[in-house]
Amino acid sequence: MASRSPPQSWEYLLTKEELLWRNHYVWLKEHDYLLRPRYNPDWVPSQWIAGKELSELGFDLRFEDSQANAKFSKNYKVMDATRISDGAFVVLKPINIAMYEEEIPIGLWFSEEPQASDPANHCVPILEVLDFPDVPGKRIIVMPQLCRYDKPRFDTVGEAVEFMRQVFQGLQFMHKNNIVHRDCNAENIMMDVTRLFPTPYHPLDTRMKRDWSGRVSHLTRTQRPVKYYLIDFGLSVRYAPGAHRPPEPIVLGGDRSAPEFRMKDGVLPMECDPFPTDIYYIGNLLRTDFVEGRGYGPRPPKLGFEFLRPLMEDMVQDDPALRPTMDEVVRRFDEIIRGLSRRKLRSRVVKVDDDFDCFYAVTHWFRMIASIIRRREPIPSP
Repeated sequence: MASRSPPQSWEYLLTKEELLWRNHYVWLKEHDYLLRPRYNPDWVPSQWIAGKELSELGFDLRFEDSQANAKFSKNYKVMDATRISDGAFVVLKPINIAMYEEEIPIGLWFSEEPQASDPANHCVPILEVLDFPDVPGKRIIVMPQLCRYDKPRFDTVGEAVEFMRQVFQGLQFMHKNNIVHRDCNAENIMMDVTRLFPTPYHPLDTRMKRDWSGRVSHLTRTQRPVKYYLIDFGLSVRYAPGAHRPPEPIVLGGDRSAPEFRMKDGVLPMECDPFPTDIYYIGNLLRTDFVEGRGYGPRPPKLGFEFLRPLMEDMVQDDPALRPTMDEVVRRFDEIIRGLSRRKLRSRVVKVDDDFDCFYAVTHWFRMIASIIRRREPIPSP
């Protein structure tokens, strides 16, 4: 087959979402943010250098620059970058300010003092806000690079308990400051895993090194405690201190299962009190990700979390007025945790469908013994 000359531009290999970033690569670099080589206007796919045929270019997943921020990726709405001035890994998120007018003001308020230094604040900080030079109505918020809360998976019950404690504390902090999240589902709870990974991981796959040269290893949360964050305030509402909190129009986020969204007597409700709905979202996360699992997808229940059931069931009651407030949730959760033994907290987190693996069981025991010798707390708070 006769060879073909490479095209002048490889942008045809990029998705529509990726072209936005490619077109602003130089501008972002001028503002201290460097995107991956894939988005450099002068990018030549490494597959071409490796001698691939033109028809094969751009789709060989063995190469780092084939990792696309596309719609089949959960991260396609944001873009990872490196801050040139200090090498920090960050995330860039474009915001449609007409559609999500409160996301930036609320995020900036949580990022200001004295809120930023409050240990109860678990809202993701906004590091900077940029204005697109040629995209009217859109701004970019810069945030630390974070990972989904359960990747890597929990090693011990105590690690999962600390996750719940921080999330409860974070939502309580929001509610105390008259702010309701309205979309606090599993996809919007992240963690800073910088200390877990001695070698930087790839932003699209935490199992791989950042340069895609191989698998990356990580420590446990007990060895290196982490901090969890609530993200995405696009649907959030802020009330003035002491102001009346009227019902809000119902908006559907990632979790659409709340009972107050269901049709009643043939009528679809149009509004609800969003504070109890926040309680439902977090209670439903306990139900689907820990106690009972989901009836769909790869989300089996985890063994050993039945101690959460009484609190969880109260948080997901059909009548929003019967659900506990966040203050009550935090108080009851603290009482539950005080009743757990240190042995229970150090026990391994096992999913229902996990096959018995002697290697993992033995290595867990070695880690547990090492933690006891080093006097690491079974609930690893940062």
